[in-house]
Amino acid sequence: MQLPVVYQKAKEQVFMIWKTLQPLLTVHVGLAPSAKAIIILEQCGKNKGYQEMDACGFHPEGGCCMLDGPEKIESTINMKTLWKNISVEGIDIIFSRDAGRYICDYTYYASLYYGNGRAAFIHVPPLSKPITADFLGKVLQKIILEMLKQCGEEPE
Repeated sequence: MQLPVVYQKAKEQVFMIWKTLQPLLTVHVGLAPSAKAIIILEQCGKNKGYQEMDACGFHPEGGCCMLDGPEKIESTINMKTLWKNISVEGIDIIFSRDAGRYICDYTYYASLYYGNGRAAFIHVPPLSKPITADFLGKVLQKIILEMLKQCGEEPE
């Protein structure tokens, strides 16, 4: 599902994913335009600091995602372990504890909040000659399969 670059609409859609689908894990993928051949595994979402305007020219009240939420929420997926255990030729994978303060981090925090930590966020580089959609899809599949192993789900 593609989420809009609009704080409130993205949060509403994330809520509906958790409410209607009740997934074991939700994996969000966002574009990191400045990243060249780097995939970033994000460990936690932050609740405050959202001052940048979205595509509709708005930002959350008080720069906050959830007024009653904790300052940050950690994913139940251990991204550092994942980062240490996975390697892919042709692309670097790094670990991060800061997804920025825009729609990506906002969406991630909301998903961690609604899903009790059962969410993950991966920043990917823009498509290019070396980073094709097919290549990126295979890398994401490999990463997600490792995440499912952490959840105790062995892929078929």
